Amino acid sequence: MDVLRTPDERFGELPGYAFQPRYVEVPAGDGNSISLRMHYLDEGPPGGEVVLLLHGEPSWSYLYRRMIPVLVAAGLRAVAVDLVGFGRSDKPASRADYTYRAHVEWTWAAVEAIGLRDITLVCQDWGGLIGLRLVGEHPERFARVVAANTFLPTGDRHPGDAFLAWQRYSQETPELRVGRIVSGGCVTDLAPEVIAAYDAPFPDDTYKAGARQFPLLVPTSPHDPAAPANRIAWESLRRFERPFLCAFSDSDAITRGADTLLRAEIPGAIGQPHTTITGAGHFLQEDKGEDLARVIADFVAATAEQDSPLPAPAPAKP
Repeated sequence: MDVLRTPDERFGELPGYAFQPRYVEVPAGDGNSISLRMHYLDEGPPGGEVVLLLHGEPSWSYLYRRMIPVLVAAGLRAVAVDLVGFGRSDKPASRADYTYRAHVEWTWAAVEAIGLRDITLVCQDWGGLIGLRLVGEHPERFARVVAANTFLPTGDRHPGDAFLAWQRYSQETPELRVGRIVSGGCVTDLAPEVIAAYDAPFPDDTYKAGARQFPLLVPTSPHDPAAPANRIAWESLRRFERPFLCAFSDSDAITRGADTLLRAEIPGAIGQPHTTITGAGHFLQEDKGEDLARVIADFVAATAEQDSPLPAPAPAKP
């Protein structure tokens, strides 16, 4: 496996992103003897309730920069991971190295390496495709879930015309302009320096193998290789009784309506104060990040006393 690593100088002086970088090593998998370095942020009190923030395509932990201070002010420990192929995490150079299963295994290995337990998962876009799969596979490690503009597809339902249009575009465009894609998924106009921050992890197109491949990994057919594992995860989610909140935005054509299915199928969603974040697009963390963070903080506070604690508290930061 040929692995690229974005030079550190690409991440200097990014607006609103004055966080200390942290790293863990995870197995590359598929018989490779090497490890991959995954980057994460870890802010707030070590003993606070853990909020795991998972981004999607083609963003990175920069997406959560406006939310982290709000969560920390509420006494929460905010952990934001860069998925493999994104942000400051390592980037395998071949698109063949990226599979749905590999992303799930890499992310779970990072959770294990950081030592997270009793997790509040906050997931958007591919953060949910990976995160909800992990909840299905390891439900005992998750105290609650906040799903925002995401879903867990099995290929048994039509993915929607908007997603199929995005999938075609992602493969046909000669240049994958990551910052512009994020900007296009927002209701607000992003400043040029913010757009540049989303481009920072990708010095050139050779670093974008993961970003190019992600749209093709979404199960759009019942026969997709990831469909059986996602169906099994759904069986587990249909027994997940811990608090589950949907906080979708009002202006996202890609995931519109997915919250209805989550609310109907997951027991923990019954009776929760599901909300719609108004004035926000697909990347609601950019459009209304502070609002979403307050929803999360209020949800944790309201449900913390209801949860039965899991064994072994989260360790102190490394």
